Amino acid sequence: MTEIAEHADHAEHPEHLAHHFSSMEQQADSAKLGMWLFLLTEVLLFGGLFAAYAVYRAWNPEIFHNGHLFLDVKLGTINTLVLITSSLTMALAIHFTQVGRRRLTMASLSVTLVLAATFLVIKYFEYAHKFHEGQLPGKFYHFEGMEGTNPHVFFSMYFLMTGLHGIHVMAGMGVITWMLIRTARKQFSPEYHTPLEMTGLYWHLVDLIWIFLFPLFYLIG
Repeated sequence: MTEIAEHADHAEHPEHLAHHFSSMEQQADSAKLGMWLFLLTEVLLFGGLFAAYAVYRAWNPEIFHNGHLFLDVKLGTINTLVLITSSLTMALAIHFTQVGRRRLTMASLSVTLVLAATFLVIKYFEYAHKFHEGQLPGKFYHFEGMEGTNPHVFFSMYFLMTGLHGIHVMAGMGVITWMLIRTARKQFSPEYHTPLEMTGLYWHLVDLIWIFLFPLFYLIG
């Protein structure tokens, strides 16, 4: 009788439900709460950097005006469109999982990865040009074509904020790749896809941060 009861309990216990949760709903809600708390720390991190940007811009308005003229608005615009599109494909991946379309989920995740890689390649060319011209942060700055005092301040903020964002993009690519592998292994279904949803939340934040970075550095003169 004991073995029969244990077998019945095992049959009623969902495969992906951790032992310390009473239901899949509770597990999903806990994961979402944890993810939102993590995203809050990310908002605080970049919020501090945005505050520093505002202070340095207030102290050096001429430098920030002159500095933004040396950024490629066309490449920045392309990268903005690339990341916005990647948010769409990430959302589609979650939708296709919810309706049980595994192949379309994998295709959407793959496109998201390609778009993320495209973003980084474009940033590479932007950075390479800055390195070549000597438009570098701090003591490494040796560009002579920009007017004003302490022109390195603008490029210090530029590399700090866009570089940190780029690291987040690479981290997101790693997680998305893992989600793609797990999807290929049929580990997600309409009943269980919480890790994919959490990845989507992170990726949307990464995109949102760039939407703020783009006008602050490329457009506001």
